[in-house]
Amino acid sequence: MEKNAQPWLGKMQEKWGLETTRQVLLVLAVFSLSGSSVVWLRKGLFQLLGYDDLTPMWLKTVTYILFIFPTYQSLLLIYGFLLGQFSFFWEKEKKMFRWIAAKFKK
Repeated sequence: MEKNAQPWLGKMQEKWGLETTRQVLLVLAVFSLSGSSVVWLRKGLFQLLGYDDLTPMWLKTVTYILFIFPTYQSLLLIYGFLLGQFSFFWEKEKKMFRWIAAKFKK
């Protein structure tokens, strides 16, 4: 494991099981790109659907869960692939899907 100038980077590197600080920075970039993209896409989707301040919050929430949440998960994999961190995000996705599936089995 390489020595980090920033202790928080070292903690993330260890927690995530990454080999270099560069990988940590790439993973953080993937999260940033995915989050920013989803904010942009949500705004466009809600505008396309005609949602405004008068649209009930429950409808916005359901739309978000059905469309935006899966889009975010896909974007993590896409950006992860583009930045060479696909395997990291694929493992996280599989873990999350197993957790969700276990909740529905109860």
